[in-house]
Amino acid sequence: MRRRLLAVLMVLMGAAALLLCIPLADAYARGRTEHLLLQRRSEAVRFADLADRMRTAADRAELSAEIGRYAQLYGAGVVVVDAAGATVARAGTGPAAQAATNAATDSGADSSSTGSSSTGSSSTGSSSGGPSEAADARRRALTGRSTDRLPTLRPWGPRTVVLAEPVGRDERVSGAVLMAVSTDAARRDVAVRWSLIGAGALAAFAAAALVAAGIARWLMRPVLDLDRAVGRLTAGSLQARAVSDTGPPELRSLRQHFNTMAEAMADSIGRQRDFVADASHQLRNPLATLVLQLENVEPHIAPGPGLAEHSRALDEAERLEELLDGLLALARVESATAELSDQDVSRAVRDRVTAWAPVYRAAGLELSAGGPAEDLRARALPDAAGRILDALLDNAVKFVPRGGRVEVRTTHGTDGSVVVRVTDDGPGVPEEQLSLLLRRFARAPEHQNVPGSGLGLAIADEIARISGGKLDVSGHVPHGLVVELRLPSA
Repeated sequence: MRRRLLAVLMVLMGAAALLLCIPLADAYARGRTEHLLLQRRSEAVRFADLADRMRTAADRAELSAEIGRYAQLYGAGVVVVDAAGATVARAGTGPAAQAATNAATDSGADSSSTGSSSTGSSSTGSSSGGPSEAADARRRALTGRSTDRLPTLRPWGPRTVVLAEPVGRDERVSGAVLMAVSTDAARRDVAVRWSLIGAGALAAFAAAALVAAGIARWLMRPVLDLDRAVGRLTAGSLQARAVSDTGPPELRSLRQHFNTMAEAMADSIGRQRDFVADASHQLRNPLATLVLQLENVEPHIAPGPGLAEHSRALDEAERLEELLDGLLALARVESATAELSDQDVSRAVRDRVTAWAPVYRAAGLELSAGGPAEDLRARALPDAAGRILDALLDNAVKFVPRGGRVEVRTTHGTDGSVVVRVTDDGPGVPEEQLSLLLRRFARAPEHQNVPGSGLGLAIADEIARISGGKLDVSGHVPHGLVVELRLPSA
């Protein structure tokens, strides 16, 4: 979520930077164009004044000298024409001079048909590639109007612009001065200023990105802390709390409410578990006394119906004792606060299989173990693998008939976890009852007479869940059960 928030902020800041720097860059280009026009127009006005005062050959020589020096100094092209379009003076070489000559020639070619006509729009300068604009500027100058606008200069062009200034004023217009000016210096200034604007925009964007990253981190830190706390609480760690004290006031208030809710939930669950544990523990003593008294009374009961009823009562009392022991064990598992630790699962499997081997031999069952040569380590509650395996082997020895086979195999999971798989070839259970095996007190109708409380697999599942693992039950082909324990790798 922080990445998405940061991406949105970056897009908004990028758009804001573009909306600011593009108009600024365009405004500077227009201003530099206007500055070039004002500079060159002042020279054109001076040349027009000299042409207007030209009466003799000496005046013509002075005008030619002035425009020659100017053309040599600035690399420009200057052409002075009379009212009929004939060239009076010319100076300059190169592309600029050619542009000025073309403007005078093109405008002279159509001056016979247009005379002193004018357009209603503002006059416009031109590049060397726009003879029609140059001709229009010349025609407007012959009607007494100066060039008051040039095409906006940008780093890529135009390379040359043409401006025109009338010689004389109003009805006394006697010619025009055409100047083709190189824009190299102006375009270089625009390029430098645009580079500075771009660099400034990038620097501002980078600074804003750092600020946005800090803001996103400040906003999302309490959310991530809450997410981790919820995950730990979901996994069964009732002591999980949100500890981050940063972020907006709304998120800090949410953290306080979450911690209050977690405290109330932990207190409620703790009281329930304490009640189950206390009730189980308190009932065990009178129940043990009752079983002992029933056993003591048995020798004094005469053979007959009363002895059979006494035997059934003693069996039910012992079964109730097993049930209380299971409830007490489940309560201890649920309220366990032990930290997760690394443990050797392969060794735990070997030890438990060795310990259960005599029991299986006595029951007429075959018990085997297998797995990779290297030791597989997992991170779980202390002795979690051994305790879960005890429950699974105890369950198998109860339900697999004599002559059956039980195999314990340890492998690597595809997700990197450690997998312990217990497979038997017993009768199994119907497919629709598989999901009930991990529930508390769940027993199939045909197994009601088998000793047990129905809590063994439920306790094993709870230990696996608290350890961050999982216990799955599935059918085995052609018959039997497969119980698979997955624990996170160390």
